[in-house]
Amino acid sequence: MHNDTMEPKTKNLKEVEDIISKAIKKVNGRKENDLCKYLPMTSGGYMHHFTLKKMKTKQPSELGTLIEKFIINMDRPGAVAPKQRAARGSRKRRDQLTFTRAQLERMLNIARVAGDKEMISVLSPKKSLASCKRELIASIRHGKVEQELWNAYAEVIQAQALIASFANDNK
Repeated sequence: MHNDTMEPKTKNLKEVEDIISKAIKKVNGRKENDLCKYLPMTSGGYMHHFTLKKMKTKQPSELGTLIEKFIINMDRPGAVAPKQRAARGSRKRRDQLTFTRAQLERMLNIARVAGDKEMISVLSPKKSLASCKRELIASIRHGKVEQELWNAYAEVIQAQALIASFANDNK
């Protein structure tokens, strides 16, 4: 007795392997992953190769049905367009100003001419303690007094002291 209202038979792994190999030949592919771009997803785009591997082991019957529907039963299987993604750099902050090195130097010179100490400290590149010490010792050897260099050294020392005090308070 044959019943037409029966559900479609489930495919075992061997049958799915045969379907996959037929589909690979049909799309002139070399490996299973070549089938992914012909299998559309409900979320948009084509199937990810991890999803294909997962379905092969966990849901072979559904995978076989998808491959038959979109590759084997089609006269000319068409590649699915990739899922639309956000453009690179789309998360960058638009309200943030970015200056080139030359522009920063010009701004720093303007602040120096204006004698604006706060702007000078904000625009000056932050140096490590070691580089501050090195430059300060070199300026002393050459007999030069550089107030900005001394200020940078003092800032680094104060910052380290502040960090150390926070560390001690949190113990």
